[in-house]
Amino acid sequence: MSKLLYSATMSLDGFIAGVGGDMSWLTEHLGAGDGEIDDLVAGIGALLVGNRTFTGDDPNRGTDAEGAFGGKWQGPSIVLTHDPPAEATDPDITFVRDLETAVRVAREAAEGRYVNVLGANVAKQCLDAGLLDEILVLIAPVLLGDGVRLFQHAGGTNVRLEPIDRQGVGATSLWFRVGRTR
Repeated sequence: MSKLLYSATMSLDGFIAGVGGDMSWLTEHLGAGDGEIDDLVAGIGALLVGNRTFTGDDPNRGTDAEGAFGGKWQGPSIVLTHDPPAEATDPDITFVRDLETAVRVAREAAEGRYVNVLGANVAKQCLDAGLLDEILVLIAPVLLGDGVRLFQHAGGTNVRLEPIDRQGVGATSLWFRVGRTR
């Protein structure tokens, strides 16, 4: 069965997007560790994307690098949204209203490879539901000071993470298996 992997590039102070979801900060850090991204993309069978991420600020908008993973992703994307469009315009994009269905559809589409979760809110929902299997964080050498955190949970939650020893994972990357006991 396909595993759910949340991967994100994060500032050293814990933000994956700037204030208001601004992703422009990421532009100067894209391209670093390209081999690592290529290896990651090769292992992905489908994306599970939050609506804000799907419709949000792409730092590469209007260029050949527009889209997930700097335009390197081609394949099925399942978008979790409360307000799907009346009809789909791209056969690779499926809009789903609830998390359970979205995860099921994404796992089927991934055909045994990773389902990569994009979006802090969807990742939190998957974590809260006990569905998230792994987390990969690529750390960018920048301090943003404010914005969208990698994970945010008012009151805090202690989630045990187990480091995964991966060949080819760079010195500025952290890869963990999500523990199932809470």
